[in-house]
Amino acid sequence: MADLRFFEKEGPFSLGELASRIEANVHEGSDETISITDVAPLDSAGPDEIAFLDNPKYVAAFEATKASACIVGRKFVDKAPAGIALLVSDQPYRSYALAAQCFYPTSCRPSDTFGDASTVSPATHIHPSAKVNEGATIEPGAVVSAACEVGSGAVIASCAVVAKGTTVGRDSYIGPGASISHAHIGDRVTIHAGVRIGQDGFGFAMGLPTHEKIPQLGRVIVQDDVEIGANTTIDRGAGPDTIIGAGTKIDNLVQIGHNVVIGQGCIIVAQCGLSGSGEFGDYVALGARVGTIGHIKIGDGVQIAARSSVIHDIPEGQRWGGTPAKPVREWQRELIALQRMAKDYGKKKGSTA
Repeated sequence: MADLRFFEKEGPFSLGELASRIEANVHEGSDETISITDVAPLDSAGPDEIAFLDNPKYVAAFEATKASACIVGRKFVDKAPAGIALLVSDQPYRSYALAAQCFYPTSCRPSDTFGDASTVSPATHIHPSAKVNEGATIEPGAVVSAACEVGSGAVIASCAVVAKGTTVGRDSYIGPGASISHAHIGDRVTIHAGVRIGQDGFGFAMGLPTHEKIPQLGRVIVQDDVEIGANTTIDRGAGPDTIIGAGTKIDNLVQIGHNVVIGQGCIIVAQCGLSGSGEFGDYVALGARVGTIGHIKIGDGVQIAARSSVIHDIPEGQRWGGTPAKPVREWQRELIALQRMAKDYGKKKGSTA
């Protein structure tokens, strides 16, 4: 159960109501009128709680669960213990996420640090030319600079800085200590603590006697429904803009260089580094610590394995991995060949010892 000091819970909900809200169907023989009070893992769920099963590794836990109900794929229905109610879903994990959102609707948005929602603290620093729309929350110590606009329902958390000319869309959240400059932030964007957006990109005309700094004259455009993890940095463009496409989710500690364009619905996991002027299509997925060279082009739907170094363009729909990255099957064949060579070498060395 979630710690209610940190999360506000709603409910209970009937099984039938949950089914209608989580893209699932009540299984034949299950009582859609039973009351569900919370979500819980299979091994700790109790009466009146709902769990989920999406991985065959947890079938034994499913068979022993004490939950009143469970969200399952159709292939697991015949494994259900006696007396449990079932919600059958084509995507059980997605349905569980929607169920958890029903019980904890504010959990996906970071909590306000101080005070009540829709308030402007007297301890803020708001420039007279800034426009803070009704319903926005500006917490103590936050700075909203000249010519900024903050949309209705947005939260600027404690000690965050929204620099001159920046716009923040409706229902967006700028976390504690974050700094946003030279940027336009869309609606329903979540920016976690310590994020840095809009600082100048790393651009220099190298040579003697000094490396001359190239003015970074672009912006950062963050489209709607993006989430950006703690301590991530996104540089503004040098002339064209740096763009983060709608619905993209970025983990903590990611570095995105100037002029990078990221499409819609991408997933970028922790510690990735994307060099300047890279182009990433829609629904690209980068595992942790992926690095890409500048000016690269990654097609729609590409998946890149963790810790890969990408130095070539990748056509749409492909899966790559390794250093340097290459198509997954080629990479796996090389790894197998290396393992065999190492074993053979070890055997030969042992025979001559």
